[in-house]
Amino acid sequence: MPTDMEALYAQRLKRYVTAMRKGKPDRVPIRPFVAEFTARYAGYTCQEVTHDFEKAFAAARKCAADFDWDAVVGNMVYVWTGLTQALGLKYYAVPGLDLAPETGFQYIEPGEGQAWMPVEDYDALTADPTGYLWNEWLPRASADIRAPGRPNTARSNLALVKGGMAMMQYFMSFPGQGARLRQESGTVSAIAGILKAPLDILADKLRGYLGLCADLMERPAKVRAACEALAPHLLHVALSGADPEKNVPITIWMHRGCVPFISFDHFRNIFWPTLKPIVTEIVRRGHQVLFYAEGKWAPHLAAFAELPDAGIIVHCDRDDIFEVHKAVGHKFALSGGIPNDLLAFGKPAQVRERVRQVIQGVGRDGGYILDASAIVQNDAKVENIRAMTDAGREYGAY
Repeated sequence: MPTDMEALYAQRLKRYVTAMRKGKPDRVPIRPFVAEFTARYAGYTCQEVTHDFEKAFAAARKCAADFDWDAVVGNMVYVWTGLTQALGLKYYAVPGLDLAPETGFQYIEPGEGQAWMPVEDYDALTADPTGYLWNEWLPRASADIRAPGRPNTARSNLALVKGGMAMMQYFMSFPGQGARLRQESGTVSAIAGILKAPLDILADKLRGYLGLCADLMERPAKVRAACEALAPHLLHVALSGADPEKNVPITIWMHRGCVPFISFDHFRNIFWPTLKPIVTEIVRRGHQVLFYAEGKWAPHLAAFAELPDAGIIVHCDRDDIFEVHKAVGHKFALSGGIPNDLLAFGKPAQVRERVRQVIQGVGRDGGYILDASAIVQNDAKVENIRAMTDAGREYGAY
């Protein structure tokens, strides 16, 4: 292994990129998506890394250096309360305020009739997505911001100013975090850019899951029209944060399109036709997309297979990674497959055996990136994360 950090970084980047493009590198790259685990390992509480992103950055760097991973995300504790509180956002519960200090932040799912976007606003959203989100949605989702035409307050103005400053401060800090990972431990920043399916935007931040379920049954044409209106904006956001060198992938965080959240008909008629063109355009421009497929997606693998070869990396959470490999492993690289409950409650020997099975069954010909099945929280045992890492090196050499 090179001792020079720049040479080590180049080796790891080549290893990671080769595997993601269905090639066979020198060994399986190790790229765990670790979130609150980093806090536990570095001696912080969930509250500390959520309220102070510099501590979250430091925790990620410590894990990257101590475990000697190939790639990590600069900060998987992605909610910084300095930003959410500056804007007065209502839909996050944060540790130390709404939750215990050792509990990771939570999304507050709106109850029936309490969605941030009422059902009668579909036409307004579809006609002008950015105008609607700024003028109507944001004042509802914020405790401080006043809608245009209503009496303004100093607090509303201050929230907008502080929110803009906080957003710039936070997101402009990631290039520096990537540079420090590269310089201090030779670690690759695993992703760049962010994407969500149009239907997930509706479900997560606008109508809520209950509202979306009703809408899919009662007004599917309006749901699809809204998804089509959101699509170009989501494409723009994804590309605006993408890796200019086109090495590391844009990640799509996939939520409500899987089994059992929506029906197969709604997947085929709304979810997929409004997401596939976005992904196809991203791939056409030379980028890859990491399908971080939380939940069960095996019933939809045939749809994934419509995308260009090596255009995406399929991350396996609740699906059987060996079956996924049989279905689409000839087209796409895979990642994941090491269950989070095993990392939390199993023993190191069990973790090692699972890693051996996955690498030999899925990664024997390349095209596999070692990772947990889902984002690693602070219930994972340090000894199990170490066992996963060590086994990856032992069994992952080609």
